Amino acid sequence: MLDISSLQIAQILELNQQPAMVHIRRVSTDSRDVDAQTLFIALKGEKFDGHDFIVKALNDGVPLVLAEHVVEGVDPAKILLVDDTLKAYGKLAQFYRRQFHGTVIALTGSSGKTTTKEELKAALSCYGKTCATSGNFNNFIGVPKSLLNIELDAQFAIIEMGMSARHEIEYLTQLVEPDVALVTNVYPMHLEFLKTIDNIALAKAEIFGGLKENGIAIYNEDSAKADVLAAAAQKATTQVIPFGEKHHPEVALKLVEEGKHYRYNAWAVLSVIQALGLKLEPAVAAVNHFTAPEGRGKKFALNIHGKKVTLLDNSYSGGPDATVLAVEALAKTDGRRKVAVIGKMAELGDYTVAAHQRVGQALGAHHIDVVIGVCAETKDMLAQLPAEIEQHYFDNINGVADFLCDKLLQDGDVLLMKGSHYSSEVYKAADVLKTYAV
Repeated sequence: MLDISSLQIAQILELNQQPAMVHIRRVSTDSRDVDAQTLFIALKGEKFDGHDFIVKALNDGVPLVLAEHVVEGVDPAKILLVDDTLKAYGKLAQFYRRQFHGTVIALTGSSGKTTTKEELKAALSCYGKTCATSGNFNNFIGVPKSLLNIELDAQFAIIEMGMSARHEIEYLTQLVEPDVALVTNVYPMHLEFLKTIDNIALAKAEIFGGLKENGIAIYNEDSAKADVLAAAAQKATTQVIPFGEKHHPEVALKLVEEGKHYRYNAWAVLSVIQALGLKLEPAVAAVNHFTAPEGRGKKFALNIHGKKVTLLDNSYSGGPDATVLAVEALAKTDGRRKVAVIGKMAELGDYTVAAHQRVGQALGAHHIDVVIGVCAETKDMLAQLPAEIEQHYFDNINGVADFLCDKLLQDGDVLLMKGSHYSSEVYKAADVLKTYAV
């Protein structure tokens, strides 16, 4: 837990100011989550400005605020002025990270990084106290928050990093200063902004640039653009470990979840364990018992008006490679009929049509019985389906849950739900279906 004075904060941020002498034990960027020992940081976003909530935060007992400008009617001794509150937030997080003497593992990837993070946390917890990024707090705000939440008596800390553009991970990894850096995979995501898969690989590979001296770089050798990952890893450190079909710990994997991607997640986790010189057996047991988090492939047994249905809830996000892998997992799951609800995949730019067509081809190749497309982009997916596959289309998620529960689903069906979180909102229908969980 943070334990620092206002004067130390001014020194860390290299400010020539004399704030009121107070003691800080928490940092928050949310004015609704503060107390008498909280430093409130007023961040600016596209839809909000934390400066608008400074007075409220002070009235609620906050003793000190980081801000970019003076707020009328506020005691100046309670405000530390900085040029950029977001960068100041990162600088404080970097300082706190340097007080942690355990092992820091940073990870990124185009798909499955949150699931891998949770699996790695389960494995490392077999060896000692382990902290990890909560949820998917993996951006410019989430990573500093995760660093400041590290418990200093822990042995391991796992920090997840995401990105949608070049140089974002480059900045984040400088804050994290990882002992181990892992790239799980490279898929065509965020092409609307990054344009090419080469750029995606280069953006992911930035994580290796922040490695501490003699750090360990781990990457998926079977991933697209693995050569880009390997080159960046070798430039950063002499300790480079690939994992994949050719290179992985030789252990007996009996995973709970179906699908090739879960095997790769397990190999990634066990590669970290082996690289840290830990005995593999406890981690193997943890990996074999690991179940996917909600929204990322977790299975639910449903009873919908007397009909027993298995839900594969993969509704948190959707990209072409991840969706194809989810379809493969659906095909391998025992059930009477295989039903897929697929929402649009976002941020694919010029690859949008081809990506949805590819998913349609995968659905056909795996003989999925019923397919429901959500949002206009999925019409290209539905057009690829052979005539024997029953298909339905919805402009948006409205009505999908009722259609599934009241008309479509039959006893013994297996249902996959997959799609980009905010764009398709497939998760909303999944949430309705999970109310029938038994």
